[in-house]
Amino acid sequence: MQRMGRIESGDVHAYLAHALIDTGATRSVLPRFVAEALDLMIISRTEAQMADGRYVDADVAEPFFVDILGRQASDDPLIMGDQVLLGVTVLEKLDLLVDCPRQRVIANPAHPDQPVFRV
Repeated sequence: MQRMGRIESGDVHAYLAHALIDTGATRSVLPRFVAEALDLMIISRTEAQMADGRYVDADVAEPFFVDILGRQASDDPLIMGDQVLLGVTVLEKLDLLVDCPRQRVIANPAHPDQPVFRV
């Protein structure tokens, strides 16, 4: 919206975070305090299954933008917990791979310059 001139740059909210990358999680998760810092609106509720098998209700916020390694994508996060968690949906959108031994994400070596998507 700011790039289109519809809001001022001072009205753009940003949050720099160290996120847990979880390839076992489909969706991204933001703690409520991060969603509030980004001024995200809650748009719905859904049921989520936790890693231990429990089911919980969670708020779903409007999309937020993620920038990793200069690649950007949007995702609609679940609002819960106390840690920023990025799931496999974001990794797919950004065409990133997890380098487990080095505990980092890397650009897909097959597409080092930009994301390429399967259609």
